[in-house]
Amino acid sequence: MSAQIIDGRKIAAEIKAQVKVEAEAFWKRKGRKMGLAVILVGDDFASKIYVRNKISACNENCIRSFSYELPESTTEEELIELIQKLNCDDNVDGILVQLPLPPHIRQNVVLSHISANKDADGFLAENAGNLMLGNPSLNACTPCGIIELIRSTGVNLDGANAVVIGRSNIVGKPISLLLLENHATVTMCHSHTANFVNFSRHADILVVAVGKKGLITGEMVKQGAVVIDVGMNRKDGKLFGDVDFDSVSKVAGYITPVPGGVGPMTVAMLLKNIVKAALRLE
Repeated sequence: MSAQIIDGRKIAAEIKAQVKVEAEAFWKRKGRKMGLAVILVGDDFASKIYVRNKISACNENCIRSFSYELPESTTEEELIELIQKLNCDDNVDGILVQLPLPPHIRQNVVLSHISANKDADGFLAENAGNLMLGNPSLNACTPCGIIELIRSTGVNLDGANAVVIGRSNIVGKPISLLLLENHATVTMCHSHTANFVNFSRHADILVVAVGKKGLITGEMVKQGAVVIDVGMNRKDGKLFGDVDFDSVSKVAGYITPVPGGVGPMTVAMLLKNIVKAALRLE
């Protein structure tokens, strides 16, 4: 058996096409484009690439981008002042502060000043709390993209045995809540889980978000499972996932590649969050 590849690029393109339709309709209706403000502090090379990709995706899909590239010396107070200004700007529907921030700026303090209605990344405590309570909210982009990837397979989440390996606030915790919201039975494994293989082998849906190259191998996976690899590990200039693709693809029913799986979905769901934010504020 060879697993079917879940093509994140293709699914992301479909989502972006729908975003563009909604964004163009909003522009005609409101006389302005939806807007995303992206703030970058410092000269981190990877962050600059991520910001460039996000701005490009906005421009390609009828969303106006406001780019703020601030020097490394920017103070926490100056950054908060900019965020508060953007909170009051009617042309800005979403605000994104690119992480990581320089060491002298407290991430949690800065992010807490973004309006929950403009939280493009879906990272704020208020939105995370609403996700836990099942209330409408702007949710973290990568977990939302994972749900779309799983749905694309046609596998029914209702009653499925889902195992999430990793408990980060950005992926592990929110994807567990989204899987619960879709009526899956969820087990969360992490670095303190004894013999996590006992859980992964019984998973109908396996989401791996640890940051350890090749952690999951074929013998750890249930026959026919849906395997979502969130890992992005660089070695010798190449990108690898948390899943050993060669061995797992011989066992799984569906699997995401790295690259080309979860990654493209994160930007697509960011755009979808901007649409959601704009329509909520309309």
